[in-house]
Amino acid sequence: MGLFSFFKKSDKVGQENTIDSKDLLGNVASDAQNDNSEIVTKLSFHPDWDVPQEQKYIFNFLANELEPLKPNQLSLSSISIEEDARLGKWLVRAFFRSSLPQDIELGEIELFIMDKDDELVASKKFDFKALGTIPAESARPWVFEFEKSTLKTEEIPEEGWKIAFNLVSLRGHQLELDSTWEEQLPAEQKEELAKIVKTLPELGETEVNFTGLQAKFANDGSLNVSIFIRNGHNKAINLEQLPLEIIDANNKQIAKGSFKMDPILSVQPNSTKPWTFIFPPTLVNPKGADLSRWTARVTQ
Repeated sequence: MGLFSFFKKSDKVGQENTIDSKDLLGNVASDAQNDNSEIVTKLSFHPDWDVPQEQKYIFNFLANELEPLKPNQLSLSSISIEEDARLGKWLVRAFFRSSLPQDIELGEIELFIMDKDDELVASKKFDFKALGTIPAESARPWVFEFEKSTLKTEEIPEEGWKIAFNLVSLRGHQLELDSTWEEQLPAEQKEELAKIVKTLPELGETEVNFTGLQAKFANDGSLNVSIFIRNGHNKAINLEQLPLEIIDANNKQIAKGSFKMDPILSVQPNSTKPWTFIFPPTLVNPKGADLSRWTARVTQ
């Protein structure tokens, strides 16, 4: 295979990104191991590879540089990046390692390339089935191809970069509760909110969405509106000022105002946070309002 030429005698093992296997696989690992033990991973080649002897020497040299893992871990060990000048893609060399006591096969996983300052410079979903079955306690060399469309920069990162699992995407979209909600809501209501979040349409990778949860008029004429603030980004969003309008079932604007968030309202990556906004009576038009259906919109 042509990929062997990508691994060179001058290569060295660099940064490592290690996760607990349950973050990716659930609770499949054996409890028989001592969590304080160290596991030296053994070099493993894809069964379809016919590795030349000189390349075996290089792979063994690199594998011997790898630090031991703790039990039940998965790891990506960075080696080097080479650019395909013709296509503009990056060829990222790394070891995928497992300290699990059994063989594993994996599916689609999103990977990041982070620079030395932990800034994202590339991201792509890979089908790990291509790596084949990963034996117990092993290290498999691989070349991950990041096409030009997956790159955030044209410059290959300096020394100190790493290839990493996108843990945000691995855990899936989830409910995030502010500490005040966490303290005041009973467990049943928290569970109900989490169920609702799971039924909402999937967000795009850079989408922020505002979805209505509950709206009701108070005795003093104000309008209390609870909204799901949904963040599809792989980074947190911070809201300092939020201009909102509420449109009822008759497509009529029944409230409009701008809310200064103090402290700043933060929504974590790939998360949905419920929040309640109170429109005072002066900003509400209740006449003939129909709240059987309603929409919250961010205004300009």
